[in-house]
Amino acid sequence: MEIETTILPSGAAQSSPRPAEHALAARATRQHGVIARRQLLELGFTRHQIETMRAARRLHDIHRGVYAVGHRALSERGHWMAAVLACGPGALLSHRSCGALAGILRTAIAYVEVTVPSPRGRIDGVRAYVRSRTAAVDRDEIDAIPCTSLARTLLDLATVVPRRRLERACDEAEAQEIFDLRAIGDVLDRSRGCRGTARLRAVLEEHAIGTTLTRPGLEERALAALDRAGLRRPEVNADVVCRDGIGREVDFLWRRERLVLETDGGQFHRTPRQIERDRRKEAHLVRAGYRVLRATWLQVEREPETVALMVAAALDAEAGRQLITHVSLPPPSCDELTTIAPSRSATRVRPPAGTRTPSAVANANGRRST
Repeated sequence: MEIETTILPSGAAQSSPRPAEHALAARATRQHGVIARRQLLELGFTRHQIETMRAARRLHDIHRGVYAVGHRALSERGHWMAAVLACGPGALLSHRSCGALAGILRTAIAYVEVTVPSPRGRIDGVRAYVRSRTAAVDRDEIDAIPCTSLARTLLDLATVVPRRRLERACDEAEAQEIFDLRAIGDVLDRSRGCRGTARLRAVLEEHAIGTTLTRPGLEERALAALDRAGLRRPEVNADVVCRDGIGREVDFLWRRERLVLETDGGQFHRTPRQIERDRRKEAHLVRAGYRVLRATWLQVEREPETVALMVAAALDAEAGRQLITHVSLPPPSCDELTTIAPSRSATRVRPPAGTRTPSAVANANGRRST
């Protein structure tokens, strides 16, 4: 930063930062290393001073009118903040970008999503959504970044992500204890007829929030394969209390059928110690009356239909076993009894050469007696 030097009467020089530069440093720190041109003017910098700092590479252009202070190495939050500043006053981080900021969604999109009150010109690396009026209750701030509220974010996500990702975002919010059903209901009531409302309502009505929170990657792909096959949703990462009274977490559980599916990923299941631990857990589950199926990473990745068919067959078998156990059929009446005559075209099974059949022995004995 530029330093002002004051000459003391004794001839000694003492340096002290200018108040405006103190304010610049504080603002940039709070805003993850970025600042807008309009904010610099508010702090008392002149246009000439701003251009001088740009020429001296103390301010680095990120977007038009938005600068990184000191260096260009910004964090992800720095890029999110820069995008919001570039879109002007009233802009809010939203959709997938806000979901990532709130920690309820993982995203790898190559742009930042921002909601703006009026149309803006094109900004590189930014996708803007125009909403002329955003209620105060739909605004929030996370780590000094202006953004949409969680309820508004979930409704926005319903317009841009598949249903399963929306369910997962709701599950993550529930796990973090920030899921507010009343606030979501309020934003849905105020957004009747808007895109996304039908999908979010369906998730709230049909999905048990918090029950299918999977670890990203293998388990998520396995659940997607089960969904595509139309199988009933299992409990995910559920606890099963075994006969020793200890609860053990399983990947997927159909509790009524006492069926467990475990997915074995290389990162967590390839060491001898982990393999031994998995086998011990499986033994406890079997002793408790559960059937345990296993699927490897390669199976889930390359043959998801095979995994789904395996589970479907196991569910059918368990359902059939329960039906036989619990349903007693009355004995058939005499009219229902029939005798099935052997078909003339049935193939006779010939005994090996030299073998005497019971009938042949009987005939021989009869000839001797005569």
